[in-house]
Amino acid sequence: MDYVVIVAGGKGLRMGSSVPKQFLPINGLPVLMRTIKRFREYDNDIRIIVVLPKEQHEYWNELCKNYHFTAAYAVADGGETRFHSVRNGLAVIPDDTEGVVGVHDGVRPFPSIEVIRNCFETARKAKAVVPVIPIVETLIHLDGRGGSDTVPRDDYRLVQTPQAFDIQLLKRAYKQDYQDSFTDDASVVDNLGQEITLIEGNRENIKITTPADLRVARVLD
Repeated sequence: MDYVVIVAGGKGLRMGSSVPKQFLPINGLPVLMRTIKRFREYDNDIRIIVVLPKEQHEYWNELCKNYHFTAAYAVADGGETRFHSVRNGLAVIPDDTEGVVGVHDGVRPFPSIEVIRNCFETARKAKAVVPVIPIVETLIHLDGRGGSDTVPRDDYRLVQTPQAFDIQLLKRAYKQDYQDSFTDDASVVDNLGQEITLIEGNRENIKITTPADLRVARVLD
């Protein structure tokens, strides 16, 4: 059985909006609903777990009623950090479950079906899979003393989601104590010594965090 934990804990601060960014509409449909729909398009039987701050549950429920959004999913409470939110989402999955679980940012509504499928199918053998894309801009490293150096961009990649893992592996990883270095799920799993397999992502799979991102999303839709 496959699952996806969709983490949607944003407060909209960088968006400059009183409405959390996951609830803002893209051409008439809120971001989070688009994200959920994309995973249903990939696999109608996938078990979806949406992680939301507890204080946003009521607003989300009203939004679903207003948009007649009836997709099946479970809801878990958001935590203090992304790490704790994912841990809460994983707790919904029975401990003896076998299969693959993806973890995805709720404000990334445009992962391609091909990328989602590749993540899940590769994870069945590789255990830990992360989609990445090449960096096209020049990168500069700041040395902390007011100086800087250009670094070779071919040595770096931009990380996306969904990140897909063997369920038992990810559950074991999230039993670790939180560390500041745990910036995504791959970093949590990597701390166990598990090798991470990188696959090609899709550039349209943007993370919507600013008004400019929202304008781009309206074009991508």
